[in-house]
Amino acid sequence: MMQTRLLPATSEGIHDAVALLRAGGLVAMPTETVYGLAGDARNDRAVAAIFAAKNRPTFNPLIVHLPDLAAVAQYAVLTPEAARLAAAFWPGPLTMVLPLRDDAALSPLVTAGLTTVAIRVPAHPLAQRLLAEFDGPLAAPSANPSGRVSPTRADHVLAGLSGRIAAVLDGGACAVGVESTILALDGQPALLRPGGVPVEAIEAVLGAALALPNDPATPKAPGQLASHYAPEARVRLNVPVPQPGEIFVGFGPGAADLSLSPDGDLTEAAANLFHLLRAADALAGPGGSIAFAPVPETGLGRAINDRLRRAAAPRP
Repeated sequence: MMQTRLLPATSEGIHDAVALLRAGGLVAMPTETVYGLAGDARNDRAVAAIFAAKNRPTFNPLIVHLPDLAAVAQYAVLTPEAARLAAAFWPGPLTMVLPLRDDAALSPLVTAGLTTVAIRVPAHPLAQRLLAEFDGPLAAPSANPSGRVSPTRADHVLAGLSGRIAAVLDGGACAVGVESTILALDGQPALLRPGGVPVEAIEAVLGAALALPNDPATPKAPGQLASHYAPEARVRLNVPVPQPGEIFVGFGPGAADLSLSPDGDLTEAAANLFHLLRAADALAGPGGSIAFAPVPETGLGRAINDRLRRAAAPRP
């Protein structure tokens, strides 16, 4: 178990936090809403480590934090509605789900393999200083074990994640204390989660009502569909020995065409998952089949198996 450092809100503390993040470590950072568990959004291993530290049961998309609108434009396509909302509410507690740029170079674990990305520009001055010095995208869900109460103070983070992450940057108590409002803006503007920006204020800027959360006619929330993350090839799971002609994706020691982790490391397997789904699909070709070796249903294995079951589900 690692020792989690408590870093002060000083230039030295920020410098140390940036060094840890650049090395692939995880640092809890304050925002105006709650503390976020930050990792380099371009680093597969760092993003997989976020899920491991939180014991998060599924690879839901993570919010990418950036310092300003110019940085956002490097990773997402700003729709006209998004530009208006950004002018009104950024920096602030609003997250917008936007079309992902083709050259964004984010880890596919951040977007859960989707073609959209959730982005926020936080207003907390310490988060702004950290993002400016890091000079890159930080993925940061709430800094607490999955299912637990979100943290609004550094000691809340330590109570849940001490020994699992590299450091906590102590910015005092969070001013808002509830998570950001999340909007989908890759089509008709839709509310995915109420939060720190009132819906009425958003609708006033847009001049129109938002679609309701989880509208079955326009599903926007990740993971709503049973068949999801699906390659073109057929997918079989928990296969000890592949059939002739199948592309075999292994886990742990043993011969395989590709391997999630030759050492049986679930964090490595999580980091490789979406990359290998694409690679195996390319190898299988049209009408082909992909067989996955069994992955333990423990820790990150639950999230890996959740995504594999969705990939293998009957297509609509």
